[in-house]
Amino acid sequence: MIRFAARRISPRTRGWLLSWRAATVIVVLTGSLLGSTEAAVSKGDAAPACAAAALDAGVPISLAEYRGKVVYLDFWASWCGPCRESFPFMNELQRDLAGRGLRIIAISVDKTAAEARRFLDRYPAQFTVALDTAAACPTAFGLQGMPSSFVIDRSGIVRAIHVGFHDKDRSEIRRQLQEALDADR
Repeated sequence: MIRFAARRISPRTRGWLLSWRAATVIVVLTGSLLGSTEAAVSKGDAAPACAAAALDAGVPISLAEYRGKVVYLDFWASWCGPCRESFPFMNELQRDLAGRGLRIIAISVDKTAAEARRFLDRYPAQFTVALDTAAACPTAFGLQGMPSSFVIDRSGIVRAIHVGFHDKDRSEIRRQLQEALDADR
C-alpha cells in the first residue's frame, strides 16, 4: 500500500501516485479477466474451438459451425470504451461484406446478459452477438486486450489479429477481410 507523508508529498504528486496505483490495479485485473497467462493465439494458428450462448436466443454458437466462411470474431465488454467505436464499424462491415460471405461474431465477456444488453441498447448490433460469462472463449484465444478481434479464413486459420480498436485500423481490417473473402473462391 502506498502511504503518504503529509508534509513531504504535494497534493499534485499524491494525485499522480493514486492515479498510477489505480491504473496498475486495472491492468492487473484486466489481465486476469482476459486470461493473459494463457498462450495467445498467433497469426497462422488454427482458431481454437470455442462456443458461447447467443445473446438473443441463448442457443450455443460454435465457431466450428462457421467453417467454410470468413469470420470476424470480436471480443468486447460493456465497460470497454473502444468497443463503443467498433460496433458502428462492425455494422458497416456487416452491411458491406455479408453478401460476400463474411460472418461477424461479437462475444461479450460481461458477467451478466443485462450488462451486455444495456450496451447494445446504446450501440445496436446488426450481426451475431453472444455472451460468454465463463470466459471460455477469451481464455481459449488468450486475449491480450479489449476489444480484440480475429480475422479467421474459411479453413479456420487466424489471418489477422487486432488488439484494441482505433479509427486508423478500419482500412487495414477491411483490406484483410476482403483479402480473406477473395481467397479460395
